[in-house]
Amino acid sequence: MQKMHRSLAETDPQVAESIQLETLRQTQTLELIASENFVSEAVLEALGSVFTNKYAEGYPGRRYYGGCENADVVESLAIERAKNLFGADHANVQPHSGTQANIAVYLTVLEPGDKILGMNLSDGGHLSHGHPLNFSGKYFEVASYGVTRETEQIDYDALEDLAEKEKPKMIVAGASAYSRIIHFDRLSQIAKRVGAFLLADIAHIAGAVATGLHPSPIPWADFVTTTTHKTLRGPRGGIILCKEEHKKALDRLIFPGLQGGPLVHVIASKAVCLKEAMGNEFKLYQQQVLRNAAALAQAVANEGFRIVSGGTDNHLFLVDVFSQDLTGKQAEESLGQASITVNKNTIPFDTHRPLVTSGIRIGTPAVTTSGMKEAEMKRIGGWIGHALKNIEDTVVLRQVGQEVRSLTDRFQYYRHRLAEPAPASVD
Repeated sequence: MQKMHRSLAETDPQVAESIQLETLRQTQTLELIASENFVSEAVLEALGSVFTNKYAEGYPGRRYYGGCENADVVESLAIERAKNLFGADHANVQPHSGTQANIAVYLTVLEPGDKILGMNLSDGGHLSHGHPLNFSGKYFEVASYGVTRETEQIDYDALEDLAEKEKPKMIVAGASAYSRIIHFDRLSQIAKRVGAFLLADIAHIAGAVATGLHPSPIPWADFVTTTTHKTLRGPRGGIILCKEEHKKALDRLIFPGLQGGPLVHVIASKAVCLKEAMGNEFKLYQQQVLRNAAALAQAVANEGFRIVSGGTDNHLFLVDVFSQDLTGKQAEESLGQASITVNKNTIPFDTHRPLVTSGIRIGTPAVTTSGMKEAEMKRIGGWIGHALKNIEDTVVLRQVGQEVRSLTDRFQYYRHRLAEPAPASVD
């Protein structure tokens, strides 16, 4: 029985080493991937709790397993906090991911073969909004809207014309790589005009929505989905918010329709992050995220790189690197050598395939969590420009990496988790 209490380092040194190396990577590099963040110790503690041992099929007070009294408490807390944070009628906190949340919404009110109208992936949308390789594109007929060449922003008049032509049963709003305000009120008007449901996927902007820094879709949308691990700064997972009239059908579709036992340890962790998001400190954090994104976009622009749509209103922006004869793949790899982590990303009207791309996506949630502000963004923008102008010069990339390390040494969010001494043997 004692062997059950061995440390991870003793039980599986390879996995323990990988975790230490990942902790080192996250503390010593600039984490600029827009969909990533650093969770709090409280969130991590809940995520690694003994709730991982518990099956709890069903919902609070209506379980198919015994011994769920404590699981009921944490799920009820998560539900009520999600409702209060966003002002929603109902919340389902069981979806394992944002994509699974979107699938659940589709199947709650649509039939296979119904038409959805979602944002084109290349213009900033998401795979689960109708991409042909995704479930959404395989089981539903899809029409896509996008941005204009002139502004690289959504043309709502053109979207309305398209909706009237296509007559979708659902319009999907939201994006994974769109840096401007989304006008949910206008989208609601369009949906009502053509008799469509409106789904707002706020996975990226949930933190800004929760703190009033981006218009909320709650008054306008039939369903709202979000992840909890991006700007909400919680565990990886999904949440669905909906109007009261859809509550029973949605809950029945999640369980037993799509999922079995919910991940109670993740739900407990979601409850923690939702409580954190209710505090004033979180609103100040979100304000800094937006200021940092604007400052970093300007700093990169000052290096001669074109920012898609001319700037940002949220936590992310796209950089057109092909205008400087680079591909997104080259840019991602070169910045990686300089200890700057970004992801290659298509930009509107991209001529490169998705694994190459003409752009990169940059976001500021994680570096803001680590404590960085506008002054640091100015320096980072300069390093990005210097590295991208010298992508084949390993000496330059190494020098930039050293400067990055000198900065991250001052802003190591998980410093206390590095090089922990190995526990004594229990053999």
